[in-house]
Amino acid sequence: MRKVLICFAFVLGSKAYAEEVVIAALGDSLTQGYGLAPEEGFVPQLQSWLDAKGVEAKIVNAGVSGDTTAGGLARVDWTLTPEVDAMIVTLGGNDMLRGLDPAQAQSNIDGILAAAKQAEVEVLLVGMSAPGNYGAGYKTEFEALYPTLAKQYDTLFYADFFTGLLAEEHNGASERSETIRRYFQGDGIHPNAEGVALIVQDIGPAVAELAAQATQD
Repeated sequence: MRKVLICFAFVLGSKAYAEEVVIAALGDSLTQGYGLAPEEGFVPQLQSWLDAKGVEAKIVNAGVSGDTTAGGLARVDWTLTPEVDAMIVTLGGNDMLRGLDPAQAQSNIDGILAAAKQAEVEVLLVGMSAPGNYGAGYKTEFEALYPTLAKQYDTLFYADFFTGLLAEEHNGASERSETIRRYFQGDGIHPNAEGVALIVQDIGPAVAELAAQATQD
């Protein structure tokens, strides 16, 4: 009888493990959690949000500070390990800060999405709003590459990583300078823990949808 119970418990445990979706978060410092305590970063806070909502998913932090789209493409193959069921792609911020060619960024993210498709991994592509200091043409071209690729590869799409913070401005809660003061670290680039919480609250449902899609496959 004891052997039967042990086997039964093993089967239940295996089933639970099989139902948990593994999501790799491929990105740069915004994903990695730059400047924050380990529990305050994007991935830990997103994991807590999913757990609280009862979403059976495990987020793997594949963020590397300073990474560009080229860096993401260079490491996407070893990010897509056999246990990965889905991937969040949040890259391009460093390309924009350096004024790199949007066409090259598009080519790199295209390669990342192609690798995910080859691995039969569901993707949530996260876009970025480009600064205006490189001109209106640059801004338009860079921002357009994300929805274009999402449509091409039929992936889930979340228009802007900072949407949760921009909503604060749109609701009249604060002006841009106040938003930066309240929700960003001293560099004005990386969100603080409170800022990450707002980001996670807004993007969370899209990640839950990603997990649901991966479960259906």
